[in-house]
Formats: sequence, C-alpha cells, structure tokens
Amino acid sequence: MKKDSVGQYPQTISGWEFFVKLLPIIGRLPYVVYHGIKGIKSISTNRNISWGSLLGEIAQKYPDNPAVKSPDGTLTYRELNEKANQFAHFLLSRKVAKGDTVTVCLENRPELLVLYCGCAKIGAICSLINTNQRGDSLVHSFNLNKGKVVVVGEECYNFFKEVRDKIDLQGSELCLLRDPAINKLKESEDITDKLASLPKTNLPETGKIMLKDTMAYVYTSGTTGGLPKAAVITNKRALSATFWFGRVVTHVKPKHTIYIPLPFFHTNAITVGWPPAMFSGAAVALRRKFSASGFLDDVQKFQATHFVYVGEVCRYLMAQPAKDGENKTTLKYIIGNGLRPDIWMAFKKRFGIRKIFEFYGAAEGVGVFTNLMNFDYTVGTSLTPFAIVKYDIENDCVARDGNGFCTKVKKGEPGLLIMEISEKTPFTGYTDKKKTEEKIIQDAFKKGDRWFNTGDMLRNMGFRHAQFVDRLGDTFRWKGENVATMEVEKAIDSFPGVSSSAVYGVTMPKGDGRAGMAAVIREDGKDIDFAALAAHLKSVLPKYAVPIFIRFVNDFQWTATHKIKKTDLKNDGYNPAMTKGDIYILLPGSDKYVPLNDAVYGDIMEGKYKF
Repeated sequence: MKKDSVGQYPQTISGWEFFVKLLPIIGRLPYVVYHGIKGIKSISTNRNISWGSLLGEIAQKYPDNPAVKSPDGTLTYRELNEKANQFAHFLLSRKVAKGDTVTVCLENRPELLVLYCGCAKIGAICSLINTNQRGDSLVHSFNLNKGKVVVVGEECYNFFKEVRDKIDLQGSELCLLRDPAINKLKESEDITDKLASLPKTNLPETGKIMLKDTMAYVYTSGTTGGLPKAAVITNKRALSATFWFGRVVTHVKPKHTIYIPLPFFHTNAITVGWPPAMFSGAAVALRRKFSASGFLDDVQKFQATHFVYVGEVCRYLMAQPAKDGENKTTLKYIIGNGLRPDIWMAFKKRFGIRKIFEFYGAAEGVGVFTNLMNFDYTVGTSLTPFAIVKYDIENDCVARDGNGFCTKVKKGEPGLLIMEISEKTPFTGYTDKKKTEEKIIQDAFKKGDRWFNTGDMLRNMGFRHAQFVDRLGDTFRWKGENVATMEVEKAIDSFPGVSSSAVYGVTMPKGDGRAGMAAVIREDGKDIDFAALAAHLKSVLPKYAVPIFIRFVNDFQWTATHKIKKTDLKNDGYNPAMTKGDIYILLPGSDKYVPLNDAVYGDIMEGKYKF
C-alpha cells in the first residue's frame, strides 16, 4: 500500500495486495454466493416476514440458547419471545395497531430489547429515544413522532420529568417500567407486573407484517445540523443485516456471543450487532454504560467472541493499563466504524484480534461499505453503486464541471461519498420530507439520476475500496456522538451578551473525534459571565455537545449563499499564540470557562488533560 505524506498509514491498494487478499475470498465464494442468494431470495420473495416472525422462528429452533446477556440478567430465546409477546398483547389492549408509534425511553437493559421485539410482533413502530439527550433535543425527539403509548424506564424518569411539561402527551398513554436496580415506583405507576400477567403466546398479527413496513425510528443529527431527525428502519433493512453481517461477513454461529456495550438507540447496535446474533441463535451481551476498565472482565464473563465498536471506544480501551493475557481471550472478531489509523494495528495486536470488519454506513443511508477482505485502515467496499466526487470545501457544496456534472476523484484522492438511489437501493429517508430532499443530489452524472449525499469525505484507495477521511457540513463527531452545530449555536446565542456564534470541531491530541469550539461575537458593550455560560450550556445541551473552547471574534466571513465560512476558523485552531481574539477553555471538571494561555495550551498538546 502507498502511504501518506508522513508515512503513517496506507492510502492506496496495489494490484498485488488486492490479488493476495482476494484468494481467501475466492475459496469462500461458493459459501458466500449460496448464503447471499438465499438471503436475497428470502427478503425479495417472501413478503410477509419480519423481525417479529424471525424471533418466533429462532425461539422455536434455539429455545434454550442465551439471547441476551447483561449484568441485569440473562434471557433465553424462549424467554425473549414470550416477554415480547406479553408486551405485544399489552399494546393491543391499548388499541395500538400496525403502523402506530410506540415511544420507548430505557437504558441498555434486557427490557429495552423486549419492548423493541414486542412492537415488532404487531407492526408497531418503536421510536427509540436517545437517553443522552436533554432539554430541547429530548423534547423534540418525543414530539417528532408522537407515541400512542410512551414507555419510560424508571432510570430515565428524573430527566423525563424535567421536560415533561413541554412534551405533547395529549392522546398518549404514559407508562412507567420498573428498574430493578432502583425499584421505587408505586405499584399504580408501574406496568411491570401487568405485563407479566399477560399471555406469552405468539400473535396472529405478526404474520401480517411485511418487509416494507417500518419497524423503528432512530434519532440522528445526520450531517446537516439542527435538531435530531428520525431515520426510518424497515423490516427489510433489519433482515438484510441478519444474513449480510451474520453469514457473509462475520460468520456468526449459535455458540457465539456478540458483545455490544453501545446504546441500542444507535444503529451500530440495533442494525449491525443484534441482527446477526438473532439470525444465528447467538447471544448479544450488553451493559448500561460502556466501561473501559471493565471491558476485559465483560469479555471473560460473557465469553464474547465478537465485539461491536465505534472508534472512540477503541481509543478508550487503548488508554487503559495493559493486563496479562489481554491478547488471549475468546474475543477474535470486531465489527464497527471509526477505528482511527493511528491505533488500528496497535489495537489489533494488543487484543489479539484476527479480523477487523470496519464498515461505513449511515442510519438513513442507501448502502454500506464493509471490510470483507480484511485490509487494514479501510472501510472496505460496497456492493451497491457509489462514487467519490470532488467537493468544494470553501463553498460547502459539490463541485460541478462545465457541463454541470460531478467529477470522480482519482486513486489516492479524497472526496465526497455519494451513493446511487434506485429501486434496488431506495432512500427511505426521514419522517421529515424536507430533510429527506436535502440529502439528495440531483443530476450528478446524467440528467434525472439521484444520489444520496452521505456528508462524509472518503479517500479512493483503488479497487473499489475506500478510507474514511472526515465529516463535512455542520456536524462533527465527539465522544461517539454526532454534535449538531445548529443546536449548540442556538444554545449559545440565547445567552446574555452573545450576538451570534459559529460552532465547529477541532482536533486535539488523543482526542475522541473533534472537540467543540465556538467562535462568538459579543453584543456591544456587554460582558460575559463565564461561570453562568458554562452552567447554561450544561443545562440545555448533552454533555458531549458542550463546547470545550470559546473564541471571541469581531465578525465572520460569509459565502455568497450567506453561510458562515467555517473552514478558516477550523484551520485557525486554538493556539493562543497564533490566533486572533481571546480564547477561553472549559477544563475537565471545571464549572467555568477560563482564559486559554500558552501554559495550558502546552499541556493540551502533551495530552495532560483528559477531556
């Protein structure tokens, strides 16, 4: 592979390397083709199958196999199916029908998976609330797709109560579900015992659900900023993932356990990690919050063979003190996205990983890249049509040639990834039609074609392989979460003394993505209370979205379409010796923004702070 300018990691693939990697694939080709055709046929011709019917089949085939493992308890497939049926019967008693929305707000515990499957049994759409959201984001997610039944876990009730008056519950039934770890709900408020008294039998309604039917809403900031959007998850997408990730990619078997310490309101867990386990009669292992220090203990306790990651999680693990035998565990395969090149090989060696199935895909996307050939430093390739095209970063738009069409980048060059929208690769989009249209590029290579704008920069490595470079637009990634800049700007602009702001992400040594930085214009003659500003932002934003840096500027540069030019701001960074305007920083554990001086900047560069 050809390395980058500083020789850090490969950026292109040679023909010889591709041929060597292709040989094992050729040996497995009959297996891959068989399961591929079988899977495609099942989701193309058998229209009345669904996640709910699959659970019933697997529960009959592997009744005593562990389905869910967690510190909160274990469920076999028989138990998961029966409890899902009980919740489905409960929903029917509340007049919930196919196509109705059921809002679910629970932490990562087995009951969350039960409720998800219960909705699937009758074709109800499970709206999965991001339990990290607070303030306006939380209210927006509850109100965007109003639930006929709203289920809130006891562990989430305190932050739910803080915004309850702003949530539209008219016509909805609010149900609370006991958390055994707390167990302080009044019996009259709790539906736990009521569910346990209902029938465990399968329901005839399950057989009426079709592949095209929507089964879940997953809330994402996408790449266009603003408040969360609801990406649509269909039964077809979930079932496609069962054989793609379970049979073709990771070869999951009934004896395996897929460890997923990521939240199940994110697609890595719900559409990548869980489907192959379900399809194979294998187990998923989860926990409420990811713990880097407890990772190896969990692997041993659950006998995990596979691990679903995001890049930031791997960086946390690399920061832990080394332990004897950590490269000789049951864990041999990992699948996820965002594993950064600077720790790729070190992570693989340290934890004894045989294969890294890095993938790339969006919750609402039309295709997925997967590292099928086990190349290092790549998201692999996609079997669906895609293109990596030139992008005008300065004006934040796709570059067009003299004929008005897009131009593909050359091998080794980065560009915007776009994926073709067609009958075979439909774009289900969001529940907001306007947001859906914003993600579509028209007339990319010929009149009338339509392409999905991923909002991400990827590098063309050759041989239809790509390497992730960076996110475009208004959203950046920090601590495993997408930070929507419009939401942060709204919070800053509402604070006394602020005229306007522009939020963007900046890199930090040993950082987990891009740290938030805000360029702020003061109102004339007004001072800023920096302790009050920190308190305000912490109260209205998720923890990961609170900016680390505040920079004061006199004015912004604007594009011809009246957008703030953030490129120069990003390039300026936060070195106080090189940047005009005062810069303030919110240090770890601090309740106040303080001036960023040369000494603190030096400590940041040396990685002395853990943000």
